[in-house]
Amino acid sequence: MSKWDGAKMSQEDFMEKDTVLVLDEEDNVIGSESKRAAHEFLPHQPTGVLHRAFSAFIFDESTNELLLQQRASDKITFPSVWTNTCCSHPLHGMSPSEVDTPADVANGTVLGAKNAAIRKLEHELGIPPSEVSIDKFKFLTRLHYWAADTVTHGKKSPWGEHEIDYVLFYTVPNKSVLTIKPHPEEIDDIAWVTQEKLHEMMNDSSLLFSPWFRIIVNKWVTSENGWWQDLKVTMETDKFCDYGSIHRFDPPAEHMGGAGNAKAKFSDVGDSSKKQGAYGKIKIHKESKASQLFHLDEVWSAITLLYIKPLQSNLESDYVKETFNSSDLRFCDDILIKVSRSFAAVIRQLPPTLLVDVLIFYLVLRALDTVEDDMTAFESNDIKIGHLLEFHETALGDPNWSMDGVGEADEKKLLQEFPKCHAVFAALKPASKDVIIDITKRMAGGMAEYVGKDLGQGTTDIEAYNRYCHFVAGLVGEGLSRLFAASGLEDKSLAGELVLSDQMGLFLQKTNIIRDYLEDYVDGRAFWPQTVWKKYSKTGDLGYFANQNDEDAKLQSIYCLNDLVTDALQLVPDCLKYLSKLHCAEVFRFCAIPQVMAIATLNKCYHNADVFTGVVKIRKGLSCKLINNTNDMSGVHSVFYEFAVNIAKTAAKAKGSGFVDPSFDRTIQICDTICDLTRPLAQYKSRSATLNKCCLSIAGIGFAMERKSIVVGASAILVGSKVAAAVGVVGTPSDLKPASIIIAEMKGNKKTA
Repeated sequence: MSKWDGAKMSQEDFMEKDTVLVLDEEDNVIGSESKRAAHEFLPHQPTGVLHRAFSAFIFDESTNELLLQQRASDKITFPSVWTNTCCSHPLHGMSPSEVDTPADVANGTVLGAKNAAIRKLEHELGIPPSEVSIDKFKFLTRLHYWAADTVTHGKKSPWGEHEIDYVLFYTVPNKSVLTIKPHPEEIDDIAWVTQEKLHEMMNDSSLLFSPWFRIIVNKWVTSENGWWQDLKVTMETDKFCDYGSIHRFDPPAEHMGGAGNAKAKFSDVGDSSKKQGAYGKIKIHKESKASQLFHLDEVWSAITLLYIKPLQSNLESDYVKETFNSSDLRFCDDILIKVSRSFAAVIRQLPPTLLVDVLIFYLVLRALDTVEDDMTAFESNDIKIGHLLEFHETALGDPNWSMDGVGEADEKKLLQEFPKCHAVFAALKPASKDVIIDITKRMAGGMAEYVGKDLGQGTTDIEAYNRYCHFVAGLVGEGLSRLFAASGLEDKSLAGELVLSDQMGLFLQKTNIIRDYLEDYVDGRAFWPQTVWKKYSKTGDLGYFANQNDEDAKLQSIYCLNDLVTDALQLVPDCLKYLSKLHCAEVFRFCAIPQVMAIATLNKCYHNADVFTGVVKIRKGLSCKLINNTNDMSGVHSVFYEFAVNIAKTAAKAKGSGFVDPSFDRTIQICDTICDLTRPLAQYKSRSATLNKCCLSIAGIGFAMERKSIVVGASAILVGSKVAAAVGVVGTPSDLKPASIIIAEMKGNKKTA
């Protein structure tokens, strides 16, 4: 046995000289290994070497606070992350012994793990052993987890953790009884936090948290009826003690991989509530419920859309029932809701003769995207590329084709049960099948082009940025135009509007890319073009903008953001031109709703530093209002006009306060262009809305006064204005027609012919 002296050792010394306890899957000690060798994630050991660890949590009983530490930035594995009070490893050859036997675990004593905790509490936090009683530690359970340190060292990280971790709780009557002097090479900071403060910190996207801490906190510590709810019960009873189980967890997707290309080992995912972001958690910037309720028009819009006049589903139409297998179609509809909840209702309102074609088109491309997105399922990029390039032949050519072990959750299920999608696909009209096969093949070719590229720092330039958006979104626009034309609900010439269709897709995709800066950067697959962002990054790194505590970085990030928003706005005129070519009311709404959501999102993102600390989202009530108002071109123009004016006002206000934006002139110019295009119909819409409100107000007054003539007169004006607009006597009439009328006209023309 030896006396361990951490004060005389460097981080490299710990890696080479500390010998951890090597385990089998059942937590039996089967050997020892250096700390370095155990934590290396390499091709011959993709998840390192399984070893024993402990995680100690110290609580102040008087304030119900937990002591956290932020690991030092010089640590080799998981530097700068916040985590529990102390986490480390029992070692071989220590005195007193740090090795526990199965019998020690079964009776809950685990003196070895507790001795290791006392040793490291002194080393890391400076807490003298005399202030920590081994008998006061509470051993609760064990978890077996692994995680590649890809956030620190990149997607091919050679480092990670693979441990069976003993969770230890400890309480003190008051934090003042502890002497705390953190070791600067071990700890950058400490904090005593309440549960509320901990939740606040974990929702702060600028802070990183260790994956093991997230698992323990979310599964047990702060869960409903969790260990922290009543520390007296936790510490003085065995209510939460589970010595017989070893709880096993895979990491979120972004912590798989590493230099050994590690894949999922277990069925449960630690902290699976969020799949992306800083250790699985990117903050969503939402307005408070009180703020949302303040917008009464949006509240009414939500009530209208949800209960009074919801989007009508045509899935139960006779045509759909007679054409497709009900069981297979039910699966497709169910999985559509799960993989795209917001888009499902917009697809369902399409005409029966087009609805299923678009639904299957979407699911096929979603399945293809799942293959492309999975960074760990394939042994090499060449294998993934092979699957992508063959997808149009395998998935759409073989009725029994499926794929297992790719994707997560519902996307994984989509691939596993793809034969049900194929069965519905096979029942589509030949023209629709040809379109879906062609677009799938071309999109897969584009995806394959980007598989081997390092996108950690975005695309190389605007051309590459546009090219990527073309493959993943522009082609979708083309495919939809061809499906619309093939259905007969739109002119055949629409299939040839390749440029406008592409621009529609690019507008949506660029909006998503702008909004998802932080999420994509943390995932290691970013798309902001380097020729734009490198004009503003002082370090030459895309992550520079995420440091919003640095005033210069914050300033430059807004410059960059406004530049990219202005670039996306250049696409608006073509988007409006495309919408003006549509004739079917349901097809128009299907295309227009995502477009108005995109301009609203760009308005939310413009000059907004929140983009760099999380994901910004428009209010749900505003979304409902936009959907309700997107019935014709006047409604669409009104929305685009409103948000173009807002963006221009924001830019002008910033300039007035001394903000010198390099993109200001371009921003104002494109906003003016959009306003010029949309002002006439927007003003018509505004006048109509004002007339409606006046008539309803007058009718209400007449009703209150019991003056029937006033009520009738106001109602007559209201109805008359609607009729006049409909037949083109006043205003600018819409030439949109319901699909039922277009289909009836088509049948009439056939009879005449």
